[in-house]
Amino acid sequence: MFLSSSLSVALDRIAERVADVRRAYTPGAVPAHDDVATASATSTFTLDPLAVAPPEGAYFVVDEQGRRVYSRDGSLSLRDGALVDSGGRPICGVTSRDTGLHELRVDPVDEALGRVSDAAIQKDGTLVYRRATVDPRSGNREAQRIVVGRIALARFPAGTRLESSDGSHMVPPDGTSAQFGLPSDGKFGALAPMQRERSRVDVDESLARLTDAYLAFQALQAAEAAKGHLGKTAMDLLK
Repeated sequence: MFLSSSLSVALDRIAERVADVRRAYTPGAVPAHDDVATASATSTFTLDPLAVAPPEGAYFVVDEQGRRVYSRDGSLSLRDGALVDSGGRPICGVTSRDTGLHELRVDPVDEALGRVSDAAIQKDGTLVYRRATVDPRSGNREAQRIVVGRIALARFPAGTRLESSDGSHMVPPDGTSAQFGLPSDGKFGALAPMQRERSRVDVDESLARLTDAYLAFQALQAAEAAKGHLGKTAMDLLK
């Protein structure tokens, strides 16, 4: 069925409002429309030791197929030995071996032998786990605390509006550089362990705006139908 330009625009508005409603349930997500944004970020407690909430104004550095993107979604996990976000993208940080930013990964031998347990993230962004081993001579089980590295954080100049296609992973505008650091390093605040940041989308307001978009579409649809009916009537009278 052919749609007029006004109906197509109305459908696009509905799609945008639906996207904002979905973002309301994504940790750390921001809305596409400022009129459904919450005043401030809040977080909820979780028993997950790999879940963390970043300090205000800071972002996790995420590797998206070789490109750096930024996110406040702290629903982290270990997948195939790498620390990743909820979408499986690697989280970047630093280790004692060098100063460059790269994905944080547990010891591959420990991962292969299933010796990684009790992984957790601390306030200063340190990723640690317990290495469980058995002494071959005594048969006694031993445990070592292993430090993988520290999660990196980034911030941008005040007033910078980050761009995002999904509300969760963001990039700065061209020409804007990030300032990098570590949690609790004097430049950035500490992480909040076992906390999951809620989205910055007001659920009730986003649903109300979605309803308005549907009503506007229905009104346009009715107007188009009435216009078509009047045109048909006029043509019938001319016959």
